[in-house]
Amino acid sequence: MTANALPLAELAPSLRPASTVMELERLGSFSPTRLSFARRLTRLMSDQGWRVSRSRFDLDDEGHGEAIYRLDTPAGHYHIVVFSQHLEDAQRTDRVIAEAWDVTFGLVEGEVDEALMSSLAANVPLQEAGRQHPRLLVISRANKSVRNFQAFVAALASGEQPNVAYLRESGYLYRTTAVYGNGKFGIADYDRLRQGADFQHPFSAQMAAIYVLREFSVEQVEHMARCREPQQMVPLAAPIRRYLGIGNSTGLGMAPFLINHPQLISQWVLARERALALAVSQSPDEASRTRLLALCRRALAYLSETAIEDATQTARNQVAREELQQIDAWLEQLPLEDNSWAQLSEWALTHLSLETQELVNTLLIELYPAQVDALDDAMSVYEKLDLSPDMPLVQLKQIIETHFDWAIQEDYSDHEARYWFWYQSAEKEEPRLGVRGQEAGEEKELSLAVGPRVQRVYEALCAALEAGPRSRTIDLLMAHPEHMSIVRRIQTMANTEYGEIRANLWHRDMKPMHLLRAKLSFLGAHRFDPRGDRWVRVAFFQGAPMLSDFASAEASKEAFDDWSFPLAPEAPEQASSAA
Repeated sequence: MTANALPLAELAPSLRPASTVMELERLGSFSPTRLSFARRLTRLMSDQGWRVSRSRFDLDDEGHGEAIYRLDTPAGHYHIVVFSQHLEDAQRTDRVIAEAWDVTFGLVEGEVDEALMSSLAANVPLQEAGRQHPRLLVISRANKSVRNFQAFVAALASGEQPNVAYLRESGYLYRTTAVYGNGKFGIADYDRLRQGADFQHPFSAQMAAIYVLREFSVEQVEHMARCREPQQMVPLAAPIRRYLGIGNSTGLGMAPFLINHPQLISQWVLARERALALAVSQSPDEASRTRLLALCRRALAYLSETAIEDATQTARNQVAREELQQIDAWLEQLPLEDNSWAQLSEWALTHLSLETQELVNTLLIELYPAQVDALDDAMSVYEKLDLSPDMPLVQLKQIIETHFDWAIQEDYSDHEARYWFWYQSAEKEEPRLGVRGQEAGEEKELSLAVGPRVQRVYEALCAALEAGPRSRTIDLLMAHPEHMSIVRRIQTMANTEYGEIRANLWHRDMKPMHLLRAKLSFLGAHRFDPRGDRWVRVAFFQGAPMLSDFASAEASKEAFDDWSFPLAPEAPEQASSAA
């Protein structure tokens, strides 16, 4: 049997151990792969013939008003409704405390008649404060990248293309500040999506809504340019249009998702690690060497031209650039062997930074699309934490010592080890971090830190075993019902390949940014740019196909499938002085 035909179950020996993969700093070094949800969406749209058409575009000369886009799939139809309003500069903020935005939008299941449109117009712009309709699958909001927006309108109105240098700095016209789904604020819950044919996979509805907002952003600036100078105006050139993405600004609100959905995160990581195991098990040929060299050089060029503000991430990117040049030389000079990809991955593990290690793994995964894309459906899982009350306590003790050794070895009485606490803000119901003993809110602490909970139940378990060596789990829980939820979690997660994120979320050295990046990598975000310790800016769908590509007979398969590490287009021959 060839490596290509190996069943997934037989790949288990090749998987990296959880002790390596689930370290928080490594998770915080992940790059998006072809399994990321944004990449999966464009493949699915192409394969199934999804179509997006504009059915309403009522905007004034300044781009304010309403727009509706219809999304047709083989299984159903949906509408993305967009509301654009004037916003004073003083009101424009990425913080969750904002109450108004340049644009608000939602993804609606089925038809949108005038009655529903009136309801949406009254409530979607209010976001959390509105009475959101249950046929809404997603609601979101976005603010302009004001400099880019103004430069694009001015350039197009004067008959020229905008200066692409602006896009190398941010890469988008709009930046979302939250994308809500899964029943939040009264919209449709995930069970409803899971029963449908189109948005069963995690975050697929959110990705679709963001993707269509990208189209609106271009059509809005073209409309405003046309209103300003109808005789001179030119449309945005296709290469620039493809390079445009949608920004996102996100903070600590994203972090608890990784803790509250441990089975799902384990499944995401498992799919990624299976994809890597598939890749490194291949016997390379000259074609795959050439392809990997091209991918390596594209990633190197991407890192070279990506301008971000965060000094730490800039330094990490610089190290990755230098190390990718070593990879390039390695690929050029070494003779190919049957296990060359395994050698490359292992060499990266022992010689290169975490950033570059995981970047190399991302590129290896890219080499084998047919095998890797078969794992798309493995990114979902039905989540349920089961209790085994009859499990002997001695067995539960062994499980904790085997799978949660990282948790029980920590000294949580140490000041550094219990520095942070997590709580939820009353105003916006968003997670926050506070310094224990110094900041208010400790009495409302969220139980996000799994490690201390595991240690507490382990101590109670050891005491129970001393009193009764034949005790069962139910005996422990009858005496300590407060441990019910963590025991469920321990027993369930011990049966997963990757289990828990191995980190003390109380520790002073814990970086929340690693949690954010881990999730964003699976969503498909590029251009990772931390802003302080607790929030980050990224970009989605840069380099992705335009909506018109889906109806074009000339568009290649690569346009829908191969747009990772996007590179800025060549600067137009004449750039607008206004840009």
